[in-house]
Amino acid sequence: MIILSIVFIHELGHYVVAKLFKWRIRSIVLWVFGGTMDTDEHGNRPIHEEALVTIAGPFQHIIIYLIVSLLPVYQVVPPSLIELILFYNTVILFFNLLPIWPLDGGKLLFLLLSSYFPYKKSYHVIIVFSMIVSVVLLIGQLVFYPFTLSTFLIMIFLFMENRSEWKQRYYVFMRFLLQRYEGNFNHKGVRSIVVPHQLSLMEVFALFQRDKKHTIYIKLPSKQRVAVDENDCLYRYFYEKQYAKTIGDVAMEIL
Repeated sequence: MIILSIVFIHELGHYVVAKLFKWRIRSIVLWVFGGTMDTDEHGNRPIHEEALVTIAGPFQHIIIYLIVSLLPVYQVVPPSLIELILFYNTVILFFNLLPIWPLDGGKLLFLLLSSYFPYKKSYHVIIVFSMIVSVVLLIGQLVFYPFTLSTFLIMIFLFMENRSEWKQRYYVFMRFLLQRYEGNFNHKGVRSIVVPHQLSLMEVFALFQRDKKHTIYIKLPSKQRVAVDENDCLYRYFYEKQYAKTIGDVAMEIL
């Protein structure tokens, strides 16, 4: 009951801040030492906004510490129960800050990566890194500490969760692109991308960053450079279904 209550308060923090930003929330699922909030936002919300939603969960543990620290003053809760609440609160907080996707620590690391690198690359890196960390922690727990079934099962669960995310990586990226195509994203500036003419549209999309709108400069065989807006490329891919077209083909259509 204590664990479930702490996890509920943790997820409530995510939920309240997400609602303040008018996120579209599908569901919230609670499980041991954590929970998940399923939303319709797929990497196109501002990074600072997503960071605040992510941090809101761990911040609830600080509030719990403050509230529990006042309980001995009023002597309404036995000291043994207070110690138990503080213990579980600390364990759940540090567990959620592990740099493993989809924990809060993994999400914050992903946001940091996607601030500097393309969305697709950042997503691939965080998933692979999370699987590696899960395996390392699992081996470390088996070698250096007494075996505990709960820790073993949690690490296995996180590894399998990321394995599943890896299999779904193409669809995650397509949702990211579709929201850009539909105009459901915020951007703070324009970033230029210079690409050779023979790249496919999907290879160009792999260079897209979140929080940025892109002007694509195409290097043609004639040494000429042609500028194309990302919306032109997304339109041809999703609306005209020109999946086999290269970025050079798009440039020639515009000229």
